[in-house]
Order: sequence, then structure tokens, then C-alpha cells
Amino acid sequence: MPSLGENRGPYSFDYNIVRHREKNILTILNNPAFDSLLENIENAYEYTKGYVPAGYEHRPDLISNLFLGTPDYWWLLMLVNNITDPIEGFYLNQKILIPEL
Repeated sequence: MPSLGENRGPYSFDYNIVRHREKNILTILNNPAFDSLLENIENAYEYTKGYVPAGYEHRPDLISNLFLGTPDYWWLLMLVNNITDPIEGFYLNQKILIPEL
């Protein structure tokens, strides 16, 4: 399985290459390490509570940058807050869980 390389942070996983519509797509789905994280997400982190501030609605990348110091963990915020579509979540003053990395 290919690797995303060194120094990519504790949440980088090996990826799979799948073919979709005649293009190669990189994905971490169906990866044992990622699947394990999904199964144990409640116990994987300590959490603090926060609220979505004005101007950050529907923008998990900006919320990640604000609370975690980088936009790279937008996917983790969506995962721990059980949000599958940012347009349907992360609304103004919504209480959210923020993982302590």
C-alpha cells in the first residue's frame, strides 16, 4: 500500500488507489488504521467544546484553522461532530466538539 510520506502528522494514513470514471483516486477508505480510528472515535481524543463563530458558518477548514491552528483537520472536525455535509452543519453558534491533538 502506498504511503503519504513521512512528517505528515499523526493522522496521515496509507492510502489506496481506486479507479473511478477512468481516473485514479487516492483514498484512505477501507484502510485498517482509518477503520480503527472510526470505530474508536469516542475514545480516541479528549475534547473541548466550542461554538461556530460568525463568518465561519459551513466552513470546516476555517474552523479547523481557528481552533487547531491548521485547516488540514477539517475532516476530523466533521467526523467527530457527525457532520457529513458542511452546508447542513457548522451553523452560527452551533456547539461543536474540538479534539485536543
